[in-house]
Amino acid sequence: MGLSEFNLEGQFLGFVGDTPGKFKYFGLALESEDVQVKIPKELRQLLSLSLVPGEQIRVSGIRKLDTHTGEIKLKAFKIIPLGFCHTQKTPLQQQKCPPKAKILVCQKSGCIKRGGKGLLTELQKILCDRGLSDHVIIERTSCLKCCKSAPNFILQIGKKEYRNLRPEAIVSLLEDYLS
Repeated sequence: MGLSEFNLEGQFLGFVGDTPGKFKYFGLALESEDVQVKIPKELRQLLSLSLVPGEQIRVSGIRKLDTHTGEIKLKAFKIIPLGFCHTQKTPLQQQKCPPKAKILVCQKSGCIKRGGKGLLTELQKILCDRGLSDHVIIERTSCLKCCKSAPNFILQIGKKEYRNLRPEAIVSLLEDYLS
């Protein structure tokens, strides 16, 4: 069995199983396919009360490859609700939201000392002023391994990464992406 970690973001499709509160799996719609993810026992009761079909969620977990069958099994250890997309359709129509953009912000001392905190505040203000806060996830990270260009922000849009950007450039790229 091969093991690896995964981080997926998609639309929660609902629980799989017969007995309410005792569901072992849930469906997750990704851009390319729908997958089933196993829910650990300690999360089942809580999730059955809190997740709503159609909601966007981020799932972290372990991916297992069964070398005999070639089947990949996903088991969640962390599930974060992200809310609903503004262009929400019913789960039957499977209208998927565009993937959210993500901004990684280094929180190590080198970046903080070189003005990282002020730039982050400025970025959050500009995003809020332009109504983009709901379309981007700001993730505080440890060292991004590019200390020479501190303070460091990395903008991830889809599969693209942009580095060494200032807040205005980040917002400009986001506006282009979302329009």
